[in-house]
Amino acid sequence: MGKYPINKEYWPYSLMTPPIQNAKVAGFMGSLMRAPVWIWRDREVKVSKRLIESFDGREIELLMFDPCEGSGESAPCLVYYHGGGFFFGAAGYHYKLAKEYALRVPCKVIFVQYRLAPKHPFPIPAEDCYVGYRWAMTHAAELGLDVNRIAVGGDSAGGALAAAVAQMARDRKMAKPLFQLLIYPVTDRRMKSESNRRFTDTPMWNSRLSEKMWAGYLPDATVPDIAYASPLEAECFADLPDAYVETAQFDCLHDEGISYAKKLQEAGVAVEFNDTRGTMHGFDIVEKAPTTRVAVSARINYMRMKFEHSGQNSMCDF
Repeated sequence: MGKYPINKEYWPYSLMTPPIQNAKVAGFMGSLMRAPVWIWRDREVKVSKRLIESFDGREIELLMFDPCEGSGESAPCLVYYHGGGFFFGAAGYHYKLAKEYALRVPCKVIFVQYRLAPKHPFPIPAEDCYVGYRWAMTHAAELGLDVNRIAVGGDSAGGALAAAVAQMARDRKMAKPLFQLLIYPVTDRRMKSESNRRFTDTPMWNSRLSEKMWAGYLPDATVPDIAYASPLEAECFADLPDAYVETAQFDCLHDEGISYAKKLQEAGVAVEFNDTRGTMHGFDIVEKAPTTRVAVSARINYMRMKFEHSGQNSMCDF
């Protein structure tokens, strides 16, 4: 079953590692990824496409998932950023999760197809994600959204982007998201944590791959506003949105996820923390695994609670 005691329900993914030689090859592979055909034919969610202008005058594609039964005239919304090391497009399970969130919360989900590294390094993906959030806020009325119930979320690299957007909204005096949903997030380009040192060969993702990721996403670490690339390097964590932070046990990103959650809590931000066990990075690719079902339900329960009772905070200890 492999070197690490990962739950057997994740076989054979518990034995797999992406064949990433370098950031350039990964970026080429990522550029070939497309949204699955089923999203345009699904009978439970209506998916529509919008093209919006990016910060540098280019176009960004947004996909909106809306329950076919309708989510009301003033619906909550999750602006979601997929993972993939900043250089892969969304995988099939990301779209299925977006559908599940839309149906089970229920809410509208805006799925941002941000530009990918290394062709588009930082700050381009982060700025694309911020523009997607700002667009949702400024077009809430025409989209049928409740402007007070718009949140951000993401997994892995997408978790870094969601955390960055939350910081950017605060720093740029934009109305901040209701909450941030951070699923095994990337938070620290310095890679000094114990889990980064230990998990150099874990399946699905590991610190050797993270080194290639950072080489492609952040080739120049002297750029301004580095916290928008590496959220744990922020000077201040106060006045950020409440957060759900989820980590995977056998994941090089495990400890930096915990560190980010602690920084938020120390600054007075309400945090719900979920440290999943027997899991590896990207474990929710195995959609029907019992542990995945529990984790996804925890995310959905958190979103329901926040959307239904905005203003009520919960805290937890680590």
